[in-house]
Amino acid sequence: MILSKYFQQFFHNSKSSGIVLITFVVISLLIANSSLSDSFQGLLDSKFGIKVFHLNYSVSVWVNDGLMAIFFLLVGLEIKRELLEGELSDIKKASLPIFAAVGGMLIPALIYFSLNHNTDYKNGWAIPMATDIAFSLAIISLLGKSVPNSLKIFLSALAIVDDLGAIIVIALFYTAQIDWISLGICAGITALLIIFNRAGVKNLTFYLIPGLFLWYFMHHSGIHATIAGVILAFTIPTNSSETEISPLEKLEGKLHIPVSFVIMPLFALANTNITFQKEVFEGFINPLSLGIIGGLFVGKVVGINLFSWLSIKMKWAELPAFSGWKAMIGVGFLAGIGFTMSIFVSLLAFPDEVEIQNISKISILIASVLSGITGYLLLKSNKKPFSV
Repeated sequence: MILSKYFQQFFHNSKSSGIVLITFVVISLLIANSSLSDSFQGLLDSKFGIKVFHLNYSVSVWVNDGLMAIFFLLVGLEIKRELLEGELSDIKKASLPIFAAVGGMLIPALIYFSLNHNTDYKNGWAIPMATDIAFSLAIISLLGKSVPNSLKIFLSALAIVDDLGAIIVIALFYTAQIDWISLGICAGITALLIIFNRAGVKNLTFYLIPGLFLWYFMHHSGIHATIAGVILAFTIPTNSSETEISPLEKLEGKLHIPVSFVIMPLFALANTNITFQKEVFEGFINPLSLGIIGGLFVGKVVGINLFSWLSIKMKWAELPAFSGWKAMIGVGFLAGIGFTMSIFVSLLAFPDEVEIQNISKISILIASVLSGITGYLLLKSNKKPFSV
């Protein structure tokens, strides 16, 4: 199987960006546990912006609500392209990653909920549902010919469906009180973007400028501002031509490098600054940490493979080419690397609760490291080389 140029570019960026992401995680942890900790936190809490337009926010808010909207824009573009012309465009090819992703979201959420439904941590049920595209694809790319291309594509499609599920969860369950006037303006801007699309407007300026206003009013509507990135992405026009580059492909190509090498590392730097205090570890073994670690490390692999097995048993799908259940279990563990999206959800689930956020982040890191190592070793044990 020959990978499309988009998958080749995606895997290349994921491999290298994963290394950069790991580096920034380590830097953030070192800063948080050094004499620079207070100064760094002061920098993150410092505010800047335009007060007259109610845009005076802390550095953390600009990173999590502003820059991450661009991350979600890229995710939305990838989802749309895959739905229209990629691995999710054909129901036979799409059925397995869709079923697998659903299982990989439901079982971790159920594990977390079963442990936390009567606790103060119940709002974090969506934390272990997420898969980090950059880290998971970075690790599977490091395996080279030990893994067939069909499994790489399967993991990519699964992670994309997983992201779509996370976006829906954020919009439905992690939304503050709604400002209906701002939301109405968002609806009007979205309608304008759809009109541009239907009219055949291909100049990206006509989408990106209204997109900025969409982000502004979405931020003030109560719905998380990052959703604006996804809505904007779905209005960007594409085409079926293999020779002409569509506006969607053009924008996607331009966003890959800044998102992979600037935005995600900055998010990691700003949000992995965990201070390993004695007090945190004294109360670390609790339903919150067990729910997150159990959900990501156990729930992901069980959910993905259980739902995959059921869909194949019902003849709704079939295993990726040149793969078996051992490889599928390995991929299931890689999908348990929740990092970016899991941390993002934990910030939404426990706003202003720093201690709970710290326990969540440590749990996510532990689960992600365990999942990554286990998945890597399982897939590496494949003796038969596969063509790339």
